Amino acid sequence: MTDDPEPTGDGAIDGLSRSDPLAAVSPLDGRYASRTAPLSPYASEAGLMRARTRVEVEYLIELAALDATPIALDEGAEAALRGVYEEFSAEDARLIKALEVEGAEGYAATNHDVKAVEYFLRVRLDELDDDETVDDAEALYPWIHFGLTSEDVNNLAHRLLVKPAVNEVLVPAVREVRDALADLAREHRGTPMLARTHGQPATPTTFGKEMGVYAARLGRALGRVVVANGDLSGKLAGASGTYAAHDAAYPDVDWRAFSESFVRGLDLEHTPLATQVNPCDDLAALFDALRGVNNVLLDLDLDAWLYVSDRYLGQRAVEGETGSSTMPHKVNPIDFENSEGNLSKANSDLTFLADYVTSSRLQRDLSDSTVKRNVGAALAHCLIGYSKAEDGLAKVVPNETVMREELAATPEVIGEAVQTILRREGDTDAYERVKELTRGRSVTLDDFRELFGDLDVDEDVREELRALTPAGYVGVADDLVDEIDE
Repeated sequence: MTDDPEPTGDGAIDGLSRSDPLAAVSPLDGRYASRTAPLSPYASEAGLMRARTRVEVEYLIELAALDATPIALDEGAEAALRGVYEEFSAEDARLIKALEVEGAEGYAATNHDVKAVEYFLRVRLDELDDDETVDDAEALYPWIHFGLTSEDVNNLAHRLLVKPAVNEVLVPAVREVRDALADLAREHRGTPMLARTHGQPATPTTFGKEMGVYAARLGRALGRVVVANGDLSGKLAGASGTYAAHDAAYPDVDWRAFSESFVRGLDLEHTPLATQVNPCDDLAALFDALRGVNNVLLDLDLDAWLYVSDRYLGQRAVEGETGSSTMPHKVNPIDFENSEGNLSKANSDLTFLADYVTSSRLQRDLSDSTVKRNVGAALAHCLIGYSKAEDGLAKVVPNETVMREELAATPEVIGEAVQTILRREGDTDAYERVKELTRGRSVTLDDFRELFGDLDVDEDVREELRALTPAGYVGVADDLVDEIDE
Protein backbone atom coordinates (compact mmCIF):
# COMPACT_ATOMS: atom_id res chain seq x y z
CA MET A 1 0.00 0.00 0.00
CA THR A 2 1.27 3.50 -0.83
CA ASP A 3 0.92 5.70 2.22
CA ASP A 4 1.67 8.96 0.46
CA PRO A 5 0.62 8.89 -3.21
CA GLU A 6 1.70 11.78 -5.38
CA PRO A 7 -1.07 14.02 -6.72
CA THR A 8 -2.12 13.07 -10.23
CA GLY A 9 -3.95 14.86 -13.02
CA ASP A 10 -3.36 17.89 -15.19
CA GLY A 11 -3.24 20.21 -12.18
CA ALA A 12 -0.63 18.26 -10.21
CA ILE A 13 2.31 20.26 -8.92
CA ASP A 14 5.63 18.56 -9.52
CA GLY A 15 7.47 17.48 -6.39
CA LEU A 16 4.64 18.32 -3.99
CA SER A 17 3.91 15.37 -1.70
CA ARG A 18 0.32 14.76 -0.67
CA SER A 19 1.43 14.85 2.97
CA ASP A 20 2.84 18.36 2.56
CA PRO A 21 0.54 20.95 4.19
CA LEU A 22 0.80 22.94 0.96
CA ALA A 23 -1.09 20.10 -0.77
CA ALA A 24 -3.86 19.84 1.83
CA VAL A 25 -7.39 20.11 0.44
CA SER A 26 -8.53 21.85 3.62
CA PRO A 27 -6.89 24.81 5.36
CA LEU A 28 -7.41 22.93 8.62
CA ASP A 29 -4.51 20.63 7.73
CA GLY A 30 -2.82 23.15 5.46
CA ARG A 31 -2.56 26.80 6.34
CA TYR A 32 -3.77 26.29 9.91
CA ALA A 33 -2.12 22.93 10.57
CA SER A 34 -0.08 24.23 13.50
CA ARG A 35 -3.19 25.66 15.16
CA THR A 36 -5.31 22.54 14.69
CA ALA A 37 -2.55 20.06 15.62
CA PRO A 38 -3.80 19.64 19.24
CA LEU A 39 -7.03 18.16 17.87
CA SER A 40 -5.31 15.58 15.66
CA PRO A 41 -5.37 12.77 18.27
CA TYR A 42 -9.14 13.21 18.57
CA ALA A 43 -10.20 14.17 15.04
CA SER A 44 -8.02 11.98 12.83
CA GLU A 45 -8.86 8.60 11.36
CA ALA A 46 -6.00 7.10 13.34
CA GLY A 47 -7.54 8.53 16.50
CA LEU A 48 -10.87 6.90 15.63
CA MET A 49 -9.12 3.58 15.01
CA ARG A 50 -7.49 3.76 18.43
CA ALA A 51 -10.77 4.63 20.13
CA ARG A 52 -12.54 1.72 18.42
CA THR A 53 -9.72 -0.56 19.51
CA ARG A 54 -10.16 0.64 23.09
CA VAL A 55 -13.89 -0.13 23.03
CA GLU A 56 -13.35 -3.61 21.58
CA VAL A 57 -10.56 -4.45 24.04
CA GLU A 58 -12.48 -3.27 27.10
CA TYR A 59 -15.58 -5.10 25.91
CA LEU A 60 -13.61 -8.34 25.52
CA ILE A 61 -12.19 -7.92 29.02
CA GLU A 62 -15.67 -7.36 30.47
CA LEU A 63 -17.07 -10.42 28.66
CA ALA A 64 -14.24 -12.53 30.04
CA ALA A 65 -15.15 -11.38 33.55
CA LEU A 66 -18.69 -12.77 33.24
CA ASP A 67 -19.25 -16.13 34.92
CA ALA A 68 -21.49 -17.14 32.02
CA THR A 69 -18.80 -16.98 29.33
CA PRO A 70 -16.23 -19.77 28.86
CA ILE A 71 -13.25 -17.41 28.59
CA ALA A 72 -11.06 -15.81 31.23
CA LEU A 73 -8.17 -13.35 31.23
CA ASP A 74 -5.65 -12.94 34.03
CA GLU A 75 -4.24 -9.56 35.06
CA GLY A 76 -1.25 -9.93 32.79
CA ALA A 77 -3.40 -10.68 29.77
CA GLU A 78 -5.70 -7.77 30.55
CA ALA A 79 -2.76 -5.39 30.88
CA ALA A 80 -1.27 -6.65 27.60
CA LEU A 81 -4.59 -6.20 25.81
CA ARG A 82 -4.93 -2.66 27.14
CA GLY A 83 -1.44 -2.01 25.90
CA VAL A 84 -2.71 -2.58 22.36
CA TYR A 85 -4.65 0.69 22.46
CA GLU A 86 -2.55 2.49 25.06
CA GLU A 87 0.56 2.04 22.90
CA PHE A 88 -1.29 2.38 19.61
CA SER A 89 1.13 3.41 16.86
CA ALA A 90 1.22 4.56 13.25
CA GLU A 91 2.07 0.96 12.33
CA ASP A 92 -1.15 -0.20 14.00
CA ALA A 93 -3.21 2.38 12.14
CA ARG A 94 -1.65 1.40 8.83
CA LEU A 95 -2.36 -2.27 9.49
CA ILE A 96 -6.03 -1.55 10.21
CA LYS A 97 -6.28 0.47 7.00
CA ALA A 98 -4.60 -2.33 5.06
CA LEU A 99 -7.03 -4.88 6.50
CA GLU A 100 -9.88 -2.68 5.37
CA VAL A 101 -8.84 -1.72 1.85
CA GLU A 102 -6.49 -4.38 0.49
CA GLY A 103 -6.22 -7.25 2.96
CA ALA A 104 -3.29 -8.19 5.21
CA GLU A 105 -1.99 -10.90 7.54
CA GLY A 106 -3.94 -13.58 5.67
CA TYR A 107 -7.24 -11.71 5.78
CA ALA A 108 -9.03 -10.46 2.67
CA ALA A 109 -10.00 -6.80 2.49
CA THR A 110 -12.98 -6.19 4.74
CA ASN A 111 -14.19 -3.01 3.02
CA HIS A 112 -15.51 -2.29 6.52
CA ASP A 113 -13.64 -0.12 8.99
CA VAL A 114 -14.99 -1.67 12.21
CA LYS A 115 -14.50 -5.25 10.98
CA ALA A 116 -10.91 -4.30 10.18
CA VAL A 117 -10.39 -3.46 13.86
CA GLU A 118 -11.73 -6.89 14.82
CA TYR A 119 -9.20 -8.61 12.55
CA PHE A 120 -6.46 -6.29 13.79
CA LEU A 121 -7.14 -7.51 17.33
CA ARG A 122 -6.92 -11.10 16.14
CA VAL A 123 -3.45 -10.33 14.75
CA ARG A 124 -2.34 -8.72 18.00
CA LEU A 125 -3.83 -11.58 20.06
CA ASP A 126 -1.79 -14.05 18.03
CA GLU A 127 1.33 -12.07 18.90
CA LEU A 128 0.41 -12.12 22.59
CA ASP A 129 -0.15 -15.86 22.28
CA ASP A 130 3.28 -16.27 20.75
CA ASP A 131 4.95 -14.63 23.72
CA GLU A 132 2.66 -16.61 26.09
CA THR A 133 0.93 -13.54 27.50
CA VAL A 134 -2.41 -14.93 26.33
CA ASP A 135 -3.42 -18.59 26.27
CA ASP A 136 -5.10 -19.84 23.10
CA ALA A 137 -5.70 -16.60 21.19
CA GLU A 138 -7.91 -18.34 18.65
CA ALA A 139 -10.37 -19.25 21.39
CA LEU A 140 -10.86 -15.53 22.00
CA TYR A 141 -11.65 -14.74 18.36
CA PRO A 142 -15.44 -15.33 18.64
CA TRP A 143 -15.67 -12.99 21.62
CA ILE A 144 -14.22 -9.96 19.89
CA HIS A 145 -17.25 -7.86 18.87
CA PHE A 146 -19.56 -10.53 20.36
CA GLY A 147 -23.23 -9.61 19.79
CA LEU A 148 -22.35 -6.06 18.77
CA THR A 149 -23.31 -3.94 15.82
CA SER A 150 -20.84 -1.44 14.43
CA GLU A 151 -22.80 1.44 15.93
CA ASP A 152 -22.24 0.03 19.41
CA VAL A 153 -18.53 0.53 18.86
CA ASN A 154 -18.73 3.73 16.84
CA ASN A 155 -21.03 5.72 19.10
CA LEU A 156 -18.77 5.02 22.06
CA ALA A 157 -15.58 5.64 20.11
CA HIS A 158 -16.78 9.01 18.80
CA ARG A 159 -17.64 10.16 22.31
CA LEU A 160 -14.32 8.92 23.64
CA LEU A 161 -12.76 11.34 21.14
CA VAL A 162 -15.13 14.30 21.42
CA LYS A 163 -15.09 14.41 25.22
CA PRO A 164 -11.32 14.88 25.66
CA ALA A 165 -11.13 17.08 22.56
CA VAL A 166 -13.49 19.49 24.27
CA ASN A 167 -12.04 19.09 27.77
CA GLU A 168 -8.36 19.11 26.90
CA VAL A 169 -8.26 21.41 23.88
CA LEU A 170 -11.30 23.64 23.40
CA VAL A 171 -12.16 24.44 27.01
CA PRO A 172 -8.62 25.59 27.89
CA ALA A 173 -8.51 27.68 24.70
CA VAL A 174 -11.75 29.45 25.62
CA ARG A 175 -10.51 29.98 29.18
CA GLU A 176 -7.44 31.72 27.77
CA VAL A 177 -9.67 34.19 25.94
CA ARG A 178 -11.90 34.64 28.95
CA ASP A 179 -8.89 35.29 31.21
CA ALA A 180 -7.47 37.81 28.73
CA LEU A 181 -10.80 39.64 28.77
CA ALA A 182 -10.91 39.58 32.56
CA ASP A 183 -7.37 40.99 32.72
CA LEU A 184 -8.31 43.82 30.33
CA ALA A 185 -11.43 44.49 32.38
CA ARG A 186 -9.54 44.81 35.63
CA GLU A 187 -6.68 46.83 34.18
CA HIS A 188 -8.99 49.33 32.47
CA ARG A 189 -11.94 49.25 34.83
CA GLY A 190 -11.76 53.03 35.27
CA THR A 191 -10.95 54.02 31.69
CA PRO A 192 -13.96 56.12 30.55
CA MET A 193 -15.31 55.51 27.08
CA LEU A 194 -18.22 56.75 25.04
CA ALA A 195 -20.87 54.09 24.64
CA ARG A 196 -22.94 53.78 21.50
CA THR A 197 -26.49 52.53 21.24
CA HIS A 198 -27.92 52.21 17.73
CA GLY A 199 -24.48 53.42 16.68
CA GLN A 200 -25.10 56.83 18.25
CA PRO A 201 -23.39 58.46 21.26
CA ALA A 202 -24.90 57.18 24.50
CA THR A 203 -24.32 57.20 28.26
CA PRO A 204 -20.58 56.71 28.86
CA THR A 205 -19.15 53.48 30.19
CA THR A 206 -15.63 52.23 30.85
CA PHE A 207 -13.58 50.06 28.57
CA GLY A 208 -12.97 47.67 31.46
CA LYS A 209 -16.66 47.25 32.16
CA GLU A 210 -17.34 46.42 28.50
CA MET A 211 -14.60 43.78 28.49
CA GLY A 212 -16.02 42.49 31.76
CA VAL A 213 -19.37 41.93 30.08
CA TYR A 214 -17.70 39.67 27.54
CA ALA A 215 -15.66 37.87 30.19
CA ALA A 216 -18.81 37.13 32.22
CA ARG A 217 -20.81 36.03 29.18
CA LEU A 218 -18.02 33.79 27.99
CA GLY A 219 -17.66 32.22 31.42
CA ARG A 220 -21.34 31.36 31.54
CA ALA A 221 -21.32 29.99 28.00
CA LEU A 222 -18.26 27.90 28.77
CA GLY A 223 -20.00 26.47 31.82
CA ARG A 224 -22.79 25.21 29.57
CA VAL A 225 -20.21 23.51 27.35
CA VAL A 226 -18.62 21.77 30.33
CA VAL A 227 -22.01 20.50 31.51
CA ALA A 228 -23.03 19.28 28.05
CA ASN A 229 -19.68 17.56 27.57
CA GLY A 230 -20.05 15.82 30.91
CA ASP A 231 -23.46 14.53 29.82
CA LEU A 232 -22.21 12.67 26.73
CA SER A 233 -24.01 9.35 26.72
CA GLY A 234 -23.23 5.99 25.12
CA LYS A 235 -25.27 3.04 23.88
CA LEU A 236 -24.43 -0.68 23.73
CA ALA A 237 -27.57 -2.68 22.93
CA GLY A 238 -27.17 -4.47 19.61
CA ALA A 239 -28.54 -4.16 16.11
CA SER A 240 -31.98 -2.77 17.03
CA GLY A 241 -31.30 -1.65 20.58
CA THR A 242 -32.99 -4.72 22.08
CA TYR A 243 -29.98 -6.78 23.25
CA ALA A 244 -31.50 -9.54 21.10
CA ALA A 245 -28.25 -11.31 20.16
CA HIS A 246 -26.92 -11.10 23.70
CA ASP A 247 -30.17 -12.36 25.17
CA ALA A 248 -30.37 -15.21 22.67
CA ALA A 249 -26.89 -16.41 23.61
CA TYR A 250 -27.13 -15.90 27.39
CA PRO A 251 -30.72 -15.22 28.52
CA ASP A 252 -29.74 -15.42 32.19
CA VAL A 253 -27.27 -12.54 32.00
CA ASP A 254 -28.59 -9.09 32.92
CA TRP A 255 -27.35 -7.43 29.75
CA ARG A 256 -28.93 -4.09 30.57
CA ALA A 257 -26.94 -3.89 33.78
CA PHE A 258 -23.84 -5.10 31.92
CA SER A 259 -24.26 -2.39 29.30
CA GLU A 260 -24.76 0.37 31.84
CA SER A 261 -21.71 -0.72 33.84
CA PHE A 262 -19.58 -0.97 30.71
CA VAL A 263 -20.56 2.41 29.30
CA ARG A 264 -20.13 4.16 32.65
CA GLY A 265 -16.74 2.48 32.94
CA LEU A 266 -15.75 4.49 29.86
CA ASP A 267 -16.69 7.67 31.77
CA LEU A 268 -19.85 8.21 29.73
CA GLU A 269 -23.47 8.41 30.76
CA HIS A 270 -25.63 5.47 29.67
CA THR A 271 -28.41 5.57 27.06
CA PRO A 272 -30.76 2.69 27.97
CA LEU A 273 -33.33 3.23 25.20
CA ALA A 274 -32.11 3.46 21.61
CA THR A 275 -32.57 2.06 18.15
CA GLN A 276 -29.42 0.72 16.51
CA VAL A 277 -28.30 4.34 16.62
CA ASN A 278 -27.51 6.37 19.70
CA PRO A 279 -30.06 9.21 19.32
CA CYS A 280 -27.25 11.81 19.61
CA ASP A 281 -29.31 14.35 21.52
CA ASP A 282 -26.30 14.62 23.79
CA LEU A 283 -24.01 15.60 20.92
CA ALA A 284 -26.58 18.09 19.66
CA ALA A 285 -26.68 19.73 23.11
CA LEU A 286 -22.88 19.99 23.10
CA PHE A 287 -22.81 21.48 19.61
CA ASP A 288 -25.44 24.04 20.62
CA ALA A 289 -23.43 24.91 23.73
CA LEU A 290 -20.32 25.46 21.62
CA ARG A 291 -22.34 27.73 19.34
CA GLY A 292 -23.20 29.73 22.45
CA VAL A 293 -19.50 30.27 23.15
CA ASN A 294 -18.88 31.13 19.52
CA ASN A 295 -21.71 33.66 19.44
CA VAL A 296 -20.22 35.53 22.40
CA LEU A 297 -16.85 35.66 20.66
CA LEU A 298 -18.38 36.69 17.35
CA ASP A 299 -19.96 39.62 19.17
CA LEU A 300 -16.56 40.43 20.67
CA ASP A 301 -14.83 40.18 17.27
CA LEU A 302 -17.25 42.66 15.73
CA ASP A 303 -16.97 45.13 18.60
CA ALA A 304 -13.18 44.85 18.75
CA TRP A 305 -13.04 45.54 15.00
CA LEU A 306 -15.16 48.66 15.48
CA TYR A 307 -13.06 49.82 18.43
CA VAL A 308 -9.94 49.46 16.28
CA SER A 309 -11.66 51.37 13.49
CA ASP A 310 -12.61 54.16 15.91
CA ARG A 311 -9.02 54.20 17.25
CA TYR A 312 -10.24 53.28 20.74
CA LEU A 313 -7.91 50.32 20.37
CA GLY A 314 -4.44 50.58 18.94
CA GLN A 315 -2.59 47.49 17.68
CA ARG A 316 0.97 46.50 18.32
CA ALA A 317 2.71 46.10 14.97
CA VAL A 318 4.50 42.79 14.45
CA GLU A 319 8.07 43.16 13.20
CA GLY A 320 8.26 42.31 9.51
CA GLU A 321 4.50 41.86 9.09
CA THR A 322 2.70 43.36 6.08
CA GLY A 323 -0.67 44.95 6.73
CA SER A 324 -1.58 45.74 3.12
CA SER A 325 0.04 44.80 -0.17
CA THR A 326 -0.31 48.39 -1.39
CA MET A 327 -0.72 50.60 1.70
CA PRO A 328 2.42 50.32 3.83
CA HIS A 329 0.98 52.18 6.84
CA LYS A 330 -1.78 49.70 7.62
CA VAL A 331 -2.04 47.50 10.71
CA ASN A 332 -5.22 45.56 10.10
CA PRO A 333 -7.36 43.82 12.75
CA ILE A 334 -6.81 40.53 10.95
CA ASP A 335 -6.93 38.32 14.04
CA PHE A 336 -10.45 39.42 14.93
CA GLU A 337 -11.50 39.09 11.28
CA ASN A 338 -9.97 35.62 11.07
CA SER A 339 -11.66 34.63 14.31
CA GLU A 340 -14.98 35.93 12.99
CA GLY A 341 -14.68 33.93 9.78
CA ASN A 342 -13.70 30.68 11.47
CA LEU A 343 -16.32 30.93 14.20
CA SER A 344 -18.99 31.65 11.60
CA LYS A 345 -17.90 28.55 9.66
CA ALA A 346 -17.84 26.55 12.89
CA ASN A 347 -21.37 27.65 13.76
CA SER A 348 -22.61 26.69 10.33
CA ASP A 349 -21.09 23.23 10.73
CA LEU A 350 -22.30 22.82 14.32
CA THR A 351 -25.85 23.79 13.37
CA PHE A 352 -25.81 21.28 10.52
CA LEU A 353 -24.38 18.55 12.75
CA ALA A 354 -26.83 19.16 15.59
CA ASP A 355 -29.76 19.00 13.17
CA TYR A 356 -28.49 15.99 11.24
CA VAL A 357 -27.18 13.53 13.81
CA THR A 358 -30.38 13.45 15.84
CA SER A 359 -32.42 11.75 13.11
CA SER A 360 -32.27 8.33 11.46
CA ARG A 361 -34.64 6.53 9.13
CA LEU A 362 -36.46 3.97 11.26
CA GLN A 363 -33.95 1.95 13.28
CA ARG A 364 -30.86 2.81 11.21
CA ASP A 365 -29.53 4.45 8.11
CA LEU A 366 -25.91 5.14 7.31
CA SER A 367 -26.09 8.79 6.29
CA ASP A 368 -24.90 9.96 9.70
CA SER A 369 -21.70 7.93 9.50
CA THR A 370 -19.93 10.18 7.04
CA VAL A 371 -21.38 13.28 8.69
CA LYS A 372 -19.90 12.37 12.08
CA ARG A 373 -16.47 12.19 10.52
CA ASN A 374 -16.72 15.96 10.13
CA VAL A 375 -17.20 16.72 13.81
CA GLY A 376 -13.46 17.22 14.13
CA ALA A 377 -13.51 19.83 11.38
CA ALA A 378 -16.18 21.84 13.21
CA LEU A 379 -14.13 21.68 16.42
CA ALA A 380 -11.03 22.72 14.47
CA HIS A 381 -12.73 25.87 13.16
CA CYS A 382 -13.74 26.61 16.76
CA LEU A 383 -10.15 26.22 17.92
CA ILE A 384 -8.78 28.51 15.22
CA GLY A 385 -11.41 31.10 16.11
CA TYR A 386 -10.52 30.95 19.80
CA SER A 387 -6.78 31.19 19.23
CA LYS A 388 -7.17 34.07 16.79
CA ALA A 389 -9.38 35.99 19.22
CA GLU A 390 -6.74 35.51 21.89
CA ASP A 391 -4.05 36.72 19.48
CA GLY A 392 -6.11 39.80 18.72
CA LEU A 393 -6.61 40.65 22.38
CA ALA A 394 -2.89 40.23 23.02
CA LYS A 395 -2.08 42.85 20.36
CA VAL A 396 -4.56 45.60 21.23
CA VAL A 397 -3.76 48.57 23.43
CA PRO A 398 -6.63 50.73 24.72
CA ASN A 399 -6.11 54.35 23.66
CA GLU A 400 -7.36 56.33 26.65
CA THR A 401 -6.43 59.65 25.06
CA VAL A 402 -8.70 59.06 22.06
CA MET A 403 -11.51 57.82 24.32
CA ARG A 404 -11.32 60.92 26.51
CA GLU A 405 -11.10 63.26 23.53
CA GLU A 406 -14.26 61.82 22.03
CA LEU A 407 -16.05 62.05 25.37
CA ALA A 408 -15.05 65.69 25.69
CA ALA A 409 -16.37 66.31 22.16
CA THR A 410 -19.74 64.72 23.00
CA PRO A 411 -21.05 66.66 26.01
CA GLU A 412 -24.67 65.96 25.09
CA VAL A 413 -24.38 62.56 26.77
CA ILE A 414 -24.74 64.18 30.19
CA GLY A 415 -28.28 65.16 29.17
CA GLU A 416 -29.61 61.97 30.70
CA ALA A 417 -28.04 62.83 34.05
CA VAL A 418 -29.31 66.41 33.90
CA GLN A 419 -32.92 65.49 33.24
CA THR A 420 -32.83 62.72 35.85
CA ILE A 421 -31.53 65.06 38.57
CA LEU A 422 -34.15 67.64 37.61
CA ARG A 423 -36.87 64.99 37.79
CA ARG A 424 -35.62 64.21 41.28
CA GLU A 425 -36.14 67.85 42.12
CA GLY A 426 -39.75 67.70 40.85
CA ASP A 427 -39.25 69.37 37.46
CA THR A 428 -42.10 67.99 35.33
CA ASP A 429 -40.60 69.41 32.12
CA ALA A 430 -37.06 68.15 32.74
CA TYR A 431 -36.95 65.72 29.82
CA GLU A 432 -38.44 68.19 27.37
CA ARG A 433 -36.11 70.96 28.55
CA VAL A 434 -32.98 68.90 27.88
CA LYS A 435 -34.40 67.48 24.66
CA GLU A 436 -34.93 70.99 23.29
CA LEU A 437 -31.34 71.86 24.10
CA THR A 438 -29.63 68.76 22.72
CA ARG A 439 -31.65 66.72 20.23
CA GLY A 440 -30.11 66.93 16.77
CA ARG A 441 -27.89 69.80 17.80
CA SER A 442 -24.22 70.30 18.55
CA VAL A 443 -23.91 71.51 22.13
CA THR A 444 -21.12 72.38 24.55
CA LEU A 445 -20.75 72.21 28.30
CA ASP A 446 -21.17 76.00 28.28
CA ASP A 447 -24.62 75.53 26.72
CA PHE A 448 -25.55 73.25 29.59
CA ARG A 449 -24.18 75.69 32.16
CA GLU A 450 -26.23 78.48 30.62
CA LEU A 451 -29.28 76.25 31.05
CA PHE A 452 -28.32 75.53 34.64
CA GLY A 453 -28.08 79.25 35.38
CA ASP A 454 -31.71 79.76 34.30
CA LEU A 455 -33.10 76.89 36.40
CA ASP A 456 -35.21 77.50 39.48
CA VAL A 457 -33.26 75.11 41.71
CA ASP A 458 -31.25 75.37 44.91
CA GLU A 459 -27.64 76.41 44.52
CA ASP A 460 -26.32 73.03 45.72
CA VAL A 461 -28.31 71.34 42.92
CA ARG A 462 -26.91 73.85 40.43
CA GLU A 463 -23.38 73.01 41.57
CA GLU A 464 -24.19 69.30 41.30
CA LEU A 465 -25.24 69.85 37.69
CA ARG A 466 -22.21 71.98 36.89
CA ALA A 467 -19.92 69.22 38.18
CA LEU A 468 -21.21 66.79 35.56
CA THR A 469 -18.74 65.78 32.82
CA PRO A 470 -18.94 63.10 30.16
CA ALA A 471 -15.81 61.35 31.46
CA GLY A 472 -17.15 61.35 35.00
CA TYR A 473 -20.60 60.08 34.07
CA VAL A 474 -19.91 56.35 34.17
CA GLY A 475 -22.04 55.29 37.12
CA VAL A 476 -20.62 52.31 38.99
CA ALA A 477 -18.94 50.81 35.92
CA ASP A 478 -15.67 50.50 37.85
CA ASP A 479 -17.29 48.39 40.57
CA LEU A 480 -19.20 46.22 38.10
CA VAL A 481 -15.93 44.64 36.99
CA ASP A 482 -15.91 42.83 40.34
CA GLU A 483 -18.95 40.87 39.13
CA ILE A 484 -16.69 38.74 36.91
CA ASP A 485 -16.61 35.24 38.41
CA GLU A 486 -13.19 33.79 39.09
